[in-house]
Amino acid sequence: MANAKELRKQIGSIKNTQKITSAMQMVAASKMRKAQDRMSRGRPYSEQIRAVISHIANAAAEYRHQFMVEREVKRVGYIVVSTDKGLCGGLNVNLLKATVLDMKRWSEQGVEADLCLIGKKGIQFFRNYGGNVLAATQDISEAPAVEDLVGSIKVMLDAFDAGKVDKIFLSNNVFVNTMTQTPTIEQLVPLDPSQDESLGHRWDYIYEPDARQLIEGLITRYLESQVYQAVVENVACEQAAKMIAMKSATDNAGELIDELELIMNNARQAAITQEISEIVSGAAAV
Repeated sequence: MANAKELRKQIGSIKNTQKITSAMQMVAASKMRKAQDRMSRGRPYSEQIRAVISHIANAAAEYRHQFMVEREVKRVGYIVVSTDKGLCGGLNVNLLKATVLDMKRWSEQGVEADLCLIGKKGIQFFRNYGGNVLAATQDISEAPAVEDLVGSIKVMLDAFDAGKVDKIFLSNNVFVNTMTQTPTIEQLVPLDPSQDESLGHRWDYIYEPDARQLIEGLITRYLESQVYQAVVENVACEQAAKMIAMKSATDNAGELIDELELIMNNARQAAITQEISEIVSGAAAV
């Protein structure tokens, strides 16, 4: 059994760690609120433009953009949104696991995958796991801008334009609440008409002056907004997961300190009892 000095040193070390994790928990909670605000502000635009695109994809439009046209799938692409930093529990692990399983599903059909990676953790994972990475972006700030993502998005869309990939999927974490972040993989292009069945009705628009010009611009904004919203949601997910992980670490440190203090007190009590026994035995011998 460790002596009292070693136990006190160990308890002190754990208390220092507990102070750090408690501070990180409070910082994550503050950042999560700001990230939630950004996410909430972006959702109405993202949902509205998705509804418009769903109508266009379901309508018999006078102009069909190639992003609306299904074709034989020979190769797929994934835009994977992960975090730049760790200490956020299983957030990245669950997302990357879901992405790999989906890639394997396509691989079993003889379809290979290309990757666009946003976030350092995804880059590190696929560097070890393997995969054909077309574009990678890291060190995205906690308040990301669309301009930070346009380059990587364009690489994937150009690959679709050139016929190098036939479907592009967006893989990211969706913020449900503070305790729940769900890894999600959605088809980004070709536009999926079935994604908005809840509308219950279909219509087309009157385009002025030119359907081609308007639809091309709208689709570009739609794709950028979906990836941007995924990144913003992932930031909120990261801070929520980090807050929960640091709270768990702080609580575990507290439990460990209690256990070590109990062991130390028992050891001290045993030592005192032994000293009393020796004194009594010595007095009896005299």
